Amino acid sequence: MCCPQVWLVSFAFFSLNLVLVVSAGPTISPYVVHEKRTAIPPDWSFVRRHHGSSTLPLRFALKQRNIEKIGDFLLDVSHPDSPNYGNHCSDTIDTVREWLLSTGIGPHRIQLSPSRGWINVNASVEEAEQLMNTEYNLYKHASGTERVGCEVYHLPEHVSHHVDFVLPSVHFDARISRRGGNQPRINIGQPGNGFDGPKTSGSLQTSVTQLDQCNTVITPECLRALYGLYYNPIATEENSYGIAEYTPQSFVQSDLQLFAKNFSTDLIGKSPALVSIDGGYYQTQYTGFNYSGEPNLDLQYGMSLVTGKQAVSLYQVGDVIEGGSFDNFLDAIDGSYCTFDGGDDPSIDAIYPDPAAGGYKGNEACGTVKPTNVVSTSYGYNEADLTPFYAARQCAEYAKVGLQGITILYCSGDEGVAGFLGVCLNPNGTQSASGTRFNPTFPATCPYITSVGATMMKPNTSVDDPQPEQACEEVIYSSGGFSNYFAIPDYQVDAVGCWMDKYGKEYAVEYAGAWNSTGRSRAFPDISANGANYAIAVDGGFLLVYGTSASTPVVGALLTMVNDVRIAHGKKPIGFINPAIYSSMFAGAFKDITEGNNPGCGTNGFNATEGWDPVTGFGTPQFPLLSALWLALP
Repeated sequence: MCCPQVWLVSFAFFSLNLVLVVSAGPTISPYVVHEKRTAIPPDWSFVRRHHGSSTLPLRFALKQRNIEKIGDFLLDVSHPDSPNYGNHCSDTIDTVREWLLSTGIGPHRIQLSPSRGWINVNASVEEAEQLMNTEYNLYKHASGTERVGCEVYHLPEHVSHHVDFVLPSVHFDARISRRGGNQPRINIGQPGNGFDGPKTSGSLQTSVTQLDQCNTVITPECLRALYGLYYNPIATEENSYGIAEYTPQSFVQSDLQLFAKNFSTDLIGKSPALVSIDGGYYQTQYTGFNYSGEPNLDLQYGMSLVTGKQAVSLYQVGDVIEGGSFDNFLDAIDGSYCTFDGGDDPSIDAIYPDPAAGGYKGNEACGTVKPTNVVSTSYGYNEADLTPFYAARQCAEYAKVGLQGITILYCSGDEGVAGFLGVCLNPNGTQSASGTRFNPTFPATCPYITSVGATMMKPNTSVDDPQPEQACEEVIYSSGGFSNYFAIPDYQVDAVGCWMDKYGKEYAVEYAGAWNSTGRSRAFPDISANGANYAIAVDGGFLLVYGTSASTPVVGALLTMVNDVRIAHGKKPIGFINPAIYSSMFAGAFKDITEGNNPGCGTNGFNATEGWDPVTGFGTPQFPLLSALWLALP
């Protein structure tokens, strides 16, 4: 492939102050109703007032909503011409914390969750009632379950703008039922189900290669030469890089060490830092290329290119039975997402605890994980796999993550203008191998992530040639095109408009009705990197593999080193990069790819052309230029 605990709020209530306001506000302001329940939910009954001396674990969900404006906020802190460049969200945290301190709650009692989405305070019932001008009661469900809650609570007006909701309060959460046996779920890590991982052309006879052989075998040294990534990291303690994998896909340590001995000796004895989400672990029940090819590829190259000095986090999502989804990962790094807009979708997302034999019995991960500065993911869906609501909800969450200064990368796909597994759209919107309409991938089409396509070395070229790469046309084709769900973001209007004027009109005639040719939809990919002939270690031997699965962690590693340059100079990480790379300031920072195409759906697809194109985006990254440009920004 360029390679989900769900909650239902079962009560009627209204919520005030749902618009994000970025304002310091007065230190003291009048209290306003924040949430109020209009009725006790069915099957629940009032028992008594709660004891004033009892302890309540108060959790303040920090406001990150305002979907209709979140793109504007993200653009404001991500565009190099903005005076707010790099000023990622902190006002909300400061406002809530200062209010709590002003009420007499000591700083040692105020805890910020790793996801920075929650502020947690253990308070007595009496303190909580004074804090929020409310009364806490004990309620009992017909099943015997008891909950602590209230009918209404208040917050200072200037604080209410920064808080989504408080737990416990008016909420009576109930788990929705699990999927029935007739409701199959796409499992993005399961071969033969939703997984379309890297491709292989077979075993590699020798593990020793030189730079003059990069046109037939790609190694870390080839990539360093292609992209000028000769850099020794300095700020490794402050910097971070994460790679997400989805069970049953599982990294193999012995393969990493075999790779290290041959291609990256500073990784000898090293391993990624496992971050388990929803029971994720290194499973050994299923083995072979279909189960370890993807994570081995991601980690062998991602870790090599940031060197052995920089720790790399491995986000392993889901148990071996349920697996995981992107929503499960997002739940873990932002606890508010677990319940946002109704929570996750059990037809797509994994549900935890998992009652199956051998399943993970712990609670779902909600805000338990701190995101790294850069997160690379080599998995994906087709847009048509998902409802517009599901895709929009998830896409908005990527914007929230971007506001925290996190760079999110996804592969564009390996099937040209077709979707994952090579399927295309039919006129009625269904997908099939015989479809004739282009099938964009997701999250590649989300405007708030960076989508990475694939290139390859041209035959008989050297890494020292002025233009050694073209769009990948060996084994895989770089996916690219235009979204059927998302509008074009402001940062992309000029570049895509130029392409539409020069080339799009001809394609609109040639492929009439096969693609979204309005010029008003999100276009992808944004950039590319080499994705062909990678030497990777699998099952004690070496294979040649291909895919945007390869190019994405490479770009992630390069951007992690850009972050190192900035952090070493006392600056913040680069965060969401798209507004910057589409700006005039970054013109020429990527090597333009002008050869190759991305066929699919019975067509030749699009061609790589001068400037941005829907095959390779702006082209391949040049580390010396990019690091200098980002270092020049605040």
